[in-house]
Amino acid sequence: MGGVTAASLAPILLVLGDEELLATRAVTEAVARARAVDPDVDVREYQAGALLVGEIAEMLSPSLFGGRRVLVLRAGQDARKDLVAALLAYAKNPDPDVQLVVLHLGAAKGKAFADGLKAAGATVVPAAKLKGHRERVAFVRDEIRRAGGKCTDDAAEALIAAVGNDLRELAAACSQLMADTDGRIGADTVSRYYRGRVEVTGFTVADAAMVGDVPAALEALRWALHVGVDPVPIADAIADGVRTVARVASAGRGDPFQLASTLGMPAWKVRSAQQRARGWTPEGLVQAMRAAAECNAAVKGGSDDRAYALERAVFSVAAARQGGAR
Repeated sequence: MGGVTAASLAPILLVLGDEELLATRAVTEAVARARAVDPDVDVREYQAGALLVGEIAEMLSPSLFGGRRVLVLRAGQDARKDLVAALLAYAKNPDPDVQLVVLHLGAAKGKAFADGLKAAGATVVPAAKLKGHRERVAFVRDEIRRAGGKCTDDAAEALIAAVGNDLRELAAACSQLMADTDGRIGADTVSRYYRGRVEVTGFTVADAAMVGDVPAALEALRWALHVGVDPVPIADAIADGVRTVARVASAGRGDPFQLASTLGMPAWKVRSAQQRARGWTPEGLVQAMRAAAECNAAVKGGSDDRAYALERAVFSVAAARQGGAR
């Protein structure tokens, strides 16, 4: 944090967007910068929707004991009108010893508050969900760069193919790669590191079982257990696989992006579930749910042979698809 001075701390930070990882990171970094200026900084967090306007004056008034303060206001889009008015009035002439950090989802709700803070000169930290593949590639490269490494576009593509689109998982994978390599990350580094790891998640077992590919599901399951993957997340993934296909199938054949908001799941997950839903009947899905529930009970209930319970679930799910397809 070299070079951080009191003057370089923005009096008002507006963290704008709905990507939880980026928003959390923005708050963590703001607090760390404030601590670099004053190790005894007083950090307080509030939920905007629950905050009364009377509490604002106490929050923002100069402290009797001096010292810096960071006030984190979460869910700024939920702030009531009188609170918004008080904060926007404060934003015109903020206290230099106080840093106000407002998190806002950035959608239409509470837009006037976000716009007012911007107009008052707040520093905006973007935290919107990454829209496309190119943005995720840039995110991975930036993660590696921040950790002091180097990463090619090809390597970032390979990492996304291995890990998926979830930012938290990508960030964790980047820090793991940095810890286990010399920091120069090429596509060969990623494929060497993830060879035999890509297929050891419970989701690979579940995906293969859901499309009726028993040999692939069993191979992935045995490999997962061989390298020490815990049976519980595998059982959870099988249950999640059946549940997701059932939810998507019952929602009909809509556009993945429209169904995504209705079902509350990412569009890519809807699209892949739509593909796996082919060949399933409602009766087959009911049978598969029963098999997944029995497997979960056996694995979590400390069954003597959890591997057998998982294998039986793979056969039962695939059989339910076959039976329902007739």
